[in-house]
Amino acid sequence: MASAISANKAELLAIANAVASEKMIDKAIVIEAMEEAIQKSARNRYGAENDIRAKLDPQTGDLRLWRVVEVVEEVEDYFKQVDLKAAQKLQDDAKIGDFIVDPLPPVDLGRIDAQSAKQVIFQKVRDAERERQFEEFKDRAGEVITGVIKSVEFGHVIVNLGRAEGVIRRDQQIPREAARVGERVRALITKVERNNRGPQIFLSRAHPDFMRKLFAQEVPEIYDGIIEIKAAARDPGSRAKIGVISHDSSIDPVGACVGMKGSRVQAVVQELQGEKIDIIPWSEDGATFIVNALQPATVSRVVLDEEEGRIEVVVPDDQLSLAIGRRGQNVRLASQLTGNQIDIMTEEEASEKRSKEFAERSKMFEEELDVDETLSQLLVAEGFVELEEVAYVELEELASIEGFDEDLAEELQSRAQEAIERQEAAHRETRRELGVEDDLAELPHLTEAMLVTLGKAGIKTLDDLADLATDELIQKKREAPRRRNTTDGPPMRRDRPQREQDKGGVLGEYGLNEEQGNEIIMAARAHWFEDEEPVEAPAGDAATQEAADADSTQ
Repeated sequence: MASAISANKAELLAIANAVASEKMIDKAIVIEAMEEAIQKSARNRYGAENDIRAKLDPQTGDLRLWRVVEVVEEVEDYFKQVDLKAAQKLQDDAKIGDFIVDPLPPVDLGRIDAQSAKQVIFQKVRDAERERQFEEFKDRAGEVITGVIKSVEFGHVIVNLGRAEGVIRRDQQIPREAARVGERVRALITKVERNNRGPQIFLSRAHPDFMRKLFAQEVPEIYDGIIEIKAAARDPGSRAKIGVISHDSSIDPVGACVGMKGSRVQAVVQELQGEKIDIIPWSEDGATFIVNALQPATVSRVVLDEEEGRIEVVVPDDQLSLAIGRRGQNVRLASQLTGNQIDIMTEEEASEKRSKEFAERSKMFEEELDVDETLSQLLVAEGFVELEEVAYVELEELASIEGFDEDLAEELQSRAQEAIERQEAAHRETRRELGVEDDLAELPHLTEAMLVTLGKAGIKTLDDLADLATDELIQKKREAPRRRNTTDGPPMRRDRPQREQDKGGVLGEYGLNEEQGNEIIMAARAHWFEDEEPVEAPAGDAATQEAADADSTQ
């Protein structure tokens, strides 16, 4: 094999060029792999303890092999060191402490060495190829790509993308779509990750962005930015909704997406295996967009609760099934499209709910303010919901109600404040009976009612509260969606256990925001740091002492 290294220079370069071209990697990487393989074989021949280097000239194919040794006064390691006298035979100006080169003759690679060298080269080339694939695809997330189905493994579809492979996992496929080996398939690149076996390219045909990209390919106005898809929601293989807006008043966004005789939307529908697509005009007005999103159902009224992120939609009785859709599909897609939870109710249900709320609030004012039914109903009719609103509203606003005067307004505010104090006193007594420490009452934003709730949850000390995360304290409970038994689907079970993430935080019902929650938690943890003493720096450590001094100054 010595002749193979020395004589067949052209063959070595030809191999390097062929591998670099086939794998589409830099020739320098292949040359480096060959050098590393030769170095490994040479160490096997001359001794693994030697520091042996190899250099292959990429232009001429000349191979140089040498050993690097250190010049020392007294040799301890004969493989990596040499004395001054022997060193000067190799290099005239050698001196103690230098590293010099000891040329070696070409090695004769036996069968075992040749196989080992081949493995090193293959591994190096394979690593370079994987890195090249990752670099090629890492910035292409969100792009639609076409490939050929290579195989189906455990329900996951492996797609040949040319110079790499991607996978469409089972949950990212369109349901009931048959994947046949050898067929061409289009999919969205959702994520590209590094992996020991090469780049992992994750593809999807179920993602809403896949539908967006297909529309951009079929509708030139979307590609040019004249029409924009503002929102998209999908139930893969069944139904989808997209909200579109035109930045040119002369172009109808819905008509442009539908195309002549539906040609454009049908092209997308066919690619999505017959998925029905509702194209909806997008509106900055939330209520208008919700009405559009619930098409084809007719909506009577929309009530927005921005603080809770919930929407109540009232529909005529005969539109209820249409608004909900088969198995709740229509309202579910509308919720995804608008980004809000939508509750559907009929006119009758809405009326019953309003009547119930009106009666409850009237009763509360009647009892707490010690007024007659007419006066309490008048307060509710004017939009007052809680005692705090009556107690702390501007006096002029209360006195301006028809039939009220300033004296009555003052009396109502005084009674409301007394009622609030009574409630606080009752809650305080309950809180103490539960064993909740007074220290918690000193924390910001916490009322006595909140402290009672904490006590019932077993949180009675500063440490109990300090151990909580902000979400565990304030996260709002996600109510289960309204369930109905309709002719469009099977009856819904009402006895399913609530999911853990739906339970919400301990004080979720009180509407505290994240900033307030953080303040409460940090205030509860403050006593952990009160008794800490500054750390003394070791003597002589000037830098550490400086840092400690700076901390104490602060």
